[in-house]
Amino acid sequence: MKNHSLYLVLLYAVGLLACSEGARPVADAAGTELSATGQITYQNPVLPGDFADPSVVRVGDDYWATATSSEWAPLFPLLHSTNLVDWEIRGHVFPDRLPDWAEAHFWAPEIEYEEGTYYIYYTAKKKGGNLCVGVASATNPAGPYTDLGPLVCQEVGSIDGFAIRDDKGDLYLIWKEDGNSRGLPTPMWGQRMNGARTELLGQPFELFRNEPGSWEGGLVEGAYILRRGEYYYCFYSGDACCGRSCTYGVGVARSKSLRGPWEKHSANPIMKQNEDWRCAGHGSVVTDPQGEHYFLYHAYSTRGGVYTGREGLLDKIYWGADGWPYFVEGAPSTSAQAPHGQNAPDQLAVQEDFSETSLQKGWQWPVARSAAFYTLSASGQEGQLVLQAQPDQLGNLLAQRTTAPAYTVTTSVDKSRLQQGVQAGLAAIGDQENALGISAGAETILAWRVVAGKQETVAQASSPAQGQIQLRLVAEQGNRMALSWSTDGANWQALTNEPLDASYLPPWDRAVRVGLTAKGPAGSTVAFNWFRYEPTPQTTRPQH
Repeated sequence: MKNHSLYLVLLYAVGLLACSEGARPVADAAGTELSATGQITYQNPVLPGDFADPSVVRVGDDYWATATSSEWAPLFPLLHSTNLVDWEIRGHVFPDRLPDWAEAHFWAPEIEYEEGTYYIYYTAKKKGGNLCVGVASATNPAGPYTDLGPLVCQEVGSIDGFAIRDDKGDLYLIWKEDGNSRGLPTPMWGQRMNGARTELLGQPFELFRNEPGSWEGGLVEGAYILRRGEYYYCFYSGDACCGRSCTYGVGVARSKSLRGPWEKHSANPIMKQNEDWRCAGHGSVVTDPQGEHYFLYHAYSTRGGVYTGREGLLDKIYWGADGWPYFVEGAPSTSAQAPHGQNAPDQLAVQEDFSETSLQKGWQWPVARSAAFYTLSASGQEGQLVLQAQPDQLGNLLAQRTTAPAYTVTTSVDKSRLQQGVQAGLAAIGDQENALGISAGAETILAWRVVAGKQETVAQASSPAQGQIQLRLVAEQGNRMALSWSTDGANWQALTNEPLDASYLPPWDRAVRVGLTAKGPAGSTVAFNWFRYEPTPQTTRPQH
């Protein structure tokens, strides 16, 4: 992170002047603010975009976090921060492969550190089987990680693994039995685990389960347990996690023994929704150097909704005189005092000129693909991304998370490398069965969409004979996409009279991505000169 000390001094002076005039806090372009008392505050989300089920651990002065990948590789981003607010992707648990035993649904990684080793407990669908909890380990938090295989695979599925030692020093795995996938209850289980994290020992025991008719609805999941005083406290989530009809919330239970009995807090859920954020849940607790507890979790923005996905939020945990934890607002905060008193501006725009030897860390691709389908060709300050084409619906694709409901994405296609029957595209992607975009071919430029696996051409225009072709996608409100093209970047030709409806794009558990596509016969390639993603500045923020 860059040093912004001079900037913050100037901002502090402006904040004092504003306070003397009875003004509201002064904000920079990234959302960093000085409160009326001169304190540095941050804006949620701290992990903008689709970072569901976040987990965090502190080791010394460093914080490391990870989050769900679902069907997007590389699997499980590894993010670093020194202040809990500004995060940078440093690597991935599985950067170029899938675990040998798993094939899909890469969810809910939980990061643990013990005696020089980092462990990631994660959920994945076993090949030919159901959901399991697996584990991987590394001595460097940024990787490489060694997969240790699955630990538990119940008949209805096992998810959301978490490790803890009891007061005797015995190591336990905690997880959820995924009964709600079959219309059954969802017990939270615990079982002893060997020190190598390769085998469960003895018999499992139940901590607690969901109570139908309560706020928990059909499930409880996402356990995080900490020890405070004479109690273990289990933070957990309940009800429907995802999509437009989500009803998620956060509860807490406590017990003097890991094996129970567990008492659920009468004030549950302790984290509800508000006018800014919906369906908060599935987080983990981290302790700062001063001993304060913070909760890193996800929620849907009421502004971006399912289009930007479950974004990572941070809130401080307070402890009442009765010993129970609570959140000051009982719901996600819009802004709060920065844990470490300073933070740098967010960099949400993506600018990639492909002139380096590797791509920036935020790029993703479908888990069914190998990372070997692209190459970078750099010459001095100029470079190209060369994508191998595929003949299926979308072809090969590289994508980025979206971080706002309104944004502009542009790219430049090398027309000289386009062969007959090959298309280089720019797309908004829900999954490989649902997408829309604009593609340049040797003779035509197409606007297209794929709905439930069926592709159709929406509009087309003749392609210029030579030179570069720039493609542009402009999103409004997350669900309206305008497609256009240009030869000079100044004069743009719209392919459709009205923006296309993109409301069908998001899957139940994921957000919309934007990215580059290469469609054509196997063995053919396309080349892109650069890529730009620019979220539209938000001039107003929700007020409580």
